Amino acid sequence: MAGEILDNQGRGEASWRWPAIHPEARKFAAIAAVLCALFAFLAWETVAWPMGLLVFCICAFFRDPQRVTPQGDRYIVAPADGLVTLIQKVPPPRELAIDDGSAAARLGEAPVTRISIFMSVFDVHINRAPIGGTVRRVIYIPGRFLNADLDKASEENERQHILIERGDGTAIGFTQIAGLVARRIVPFVKPGDMLAAGQRVGLIRFGSRVDVYLPEGTDSRVLLGQKIVAGETILAEIGQAGPIEGIMQ
Repeated sequence: MAGEILDNQGRGEASWRWPAIHPEARKFAAIAAVLCALFAFLAWETVAWPMGLLVFCICAFFRDPQRVTPQGDRYIVAPADGLVTLIQKVPPPRELAIDDGSAAARLGEAPVTRISIFMSVFDVHINRAPIGGTVRRVIYIPGRFLNADLDKASEENERQHILIERGDGTAIGFTQIAGLVARRIVPFVKPGDMLAAGQRVGLIRFGSRVDVYLPEGTDSRVLLGQKIVAGETILAEIGQAGPIEGIMQ
């Protein structure tokens, strides 16, 4: 049940359930289903079966499972499912750093830790808010469609920046980046919206990446090569810094 409280002392009820399918899937699945039915009617089974498989793949891609988001003022949770492919100190994007004259929060120009999360076509592509707060900026930038795994994709690919400000003034910026196959970034939020941590904010169709910019003085609590889950994995704790090592095995 949405909104149910679960904790580390056993409170609540947890069970496996089929994930919901996001409405964005409807038109793609409907087209594939119609083609499947047409080819089946024409007895073109060698084409009808792959089209039927395509319907299943589309529904799987747009799956929208429920997530249990850790609650805590210091937690920054993952905005995307996927693989941590880059952790670097970089200046924030200009669109999130400059003063736009609105007196709203911005990230500043000092280098901060950026965590890049690569989403393959097998990952859930619904993106979620890393913190609770007010959406201050949503900035779409057209661009190229390079491999989202490349570092330069952060500056050259089609992308959308989102900035969220907490009540205490702490701001977190993150960027949805289109990849080789992705051709559309779909936002669910706009400036002024109030969000809870883990709330759905958008999706990127068919393989992509999300970059998260941590506040100054905060280091990643996840490791390079780690597989993470949107709305559940704690990326960082605000104000916590220092190296963490892992062993691939």
